[in-house]
Amino acid sequence: MNDSPTGLTANGRQTASENRTTRPRKSAAVVILLCFVAIVFDGYDLVVYGAIVPSLLQYQAWGLTPVQTGAYGSYALAGMFVGAILVGYLTDVVGRRKVLLVSISAFSLLMLACALAPSPELFGLFRFLAGLGLGGVIPTAIAVTVEFSAAHRRNFNNALMFSGYAVGGIMAALLAILLLGAIGFRGMLAIGGLPLITVVPLLFFLLPESPAYLRARGRHDEAARIVDDYGLPVPKDDTPTEAAAAAGSVTEQTKTPNRLRSILTGRWAIATALFCLAGIAGQTLVYGLSTWMPQLLVLAGYSLTSSLSFLLTVNIGAVVGVLVSSRLADAFGPRPVTAFAFLSSGAALLLMATGIMPLWVMYLLVAVVGFGSIGAQILVNGFVATYFTDATRATALGVTLGIGRIGAVLAIAGGGVLVAAELGTFTNFAVWSIAALVGIIAVLTVPRMKSARASSPTV
Repeated sequence: MNDSPTGLTANGRQTASENRTTRPRKSAAVVILLCFVAIVFDGYDLVVYGAIVPSLLQYQAWGLTPVQTGAYGSYALAGMFVGAILVGYLTDVVGRRKVLLVSISAFSLLMLACALAPSPELFGLFRFLAGLGLGGVIPTAIAVTVEFSAAHRRNFNNALMFSGYAVGGIMAALLAILLLGAIGFRGMLAIGGLPLITVVPLLFFLLPESPAYLRARGRHDEAARIVDDYGLPVPKDDTPTEAAAAAGSVTEQTKTPNRLRSILTGRWAIATALFCLAGIAGQTLVYGLSTWMPQLLVLAGYSLTSSLSFLLTVNIGAVVGVLVSSRLADAFGPRPVTAFAFLSSGAALLLMATGIMPLWVMYLLVAVVGFGSIGAQILVNGFVATYFTDATRATALGVTLGIGRIGAVLAIAGGGVLVAAELGTFTNFAVWSIAALVGIIAVLTVPRMKSARASSPTV
């Protein structure tokens, strides 16, 4: 495509630019807010299962053992693994808007099904299927957020949006404290169905389709309208050539490429593998510490009330820390900031392992662990989203988040083994720093590659 002095494309269509003279009619901040609300319920699901485990174990009608209860908890993670891997293909076929709508709707309905499950076997099946839906939400929400964010705010906006993950965790912990005794585990699970009547209608009426998807399908006029509405500049390499436009044919640029193959070849393959490794490390910390930290703190001599307060502190530390660090990631790049996040969690865990800290210091260290675990995973997601192109972003996020679920499964299972082994306080905390070390190495060794990124609007 050759840009004319008037700013028209080769086929005569006016495109948005950084120097537009009229303000966008719609705010991209609304899009990011919608993605934030969608992510809240991922965080809710993470913490609420840990909160209802005692109730499940005490539910005599099912007679679950701790091993069975842990297994049912991991079924959702297995579903999220599959859902995240599939989302890249599905977004190419039906678009990001539909994937987000269907994923949240399915997750909400299946959370209600979990609440009503008549048997543990069906409960486990519904947990797996709910994970399928939830697995499609995260990479799609990240991809949409980055596409609708200015290049200099992408890491911050992604962190702001994904802080909904920690907000959902805080919400689950508080609701469990206030309501679990009254409504039981079924009531807590039923709350997970609220997005069906709250979030889904908002997404249906307010969420636009991804312009990158529309251009890839040859629907340039629709993409141009969204671009103009939200003030999005058009990537030059996504516009059809003059000859193709005149002939009315579909060029190779408008065909949907094999996104999965493109991120698994050449240097892209190395980057994908390292991002997957960083995702495994990040999710090991997130799921391992969110699930087992209260019990590890009880074993270290703290009261159960204090351990629940620590769980809240983890999520608060993640929100505050990542909002600050993501600004630094936009200014200096996500690589060093993400590595620092992993480093901070590893160091904090080693200090906690000494067991000689006063209570206020422990709270501070727990907040740092929240930043370096949940916060590090958020930064990894932002690193992936800004590293890959518009065309491959959703696929790359789906793959790295999906493979990263291996870390979540290992953490939940490994944490149980750790607790059962009755090891000392130092080992109980220090062992998790290994994941932090792996994360540092992975993000620092990702190849430096300037990908062809599209500019985006100021939000």
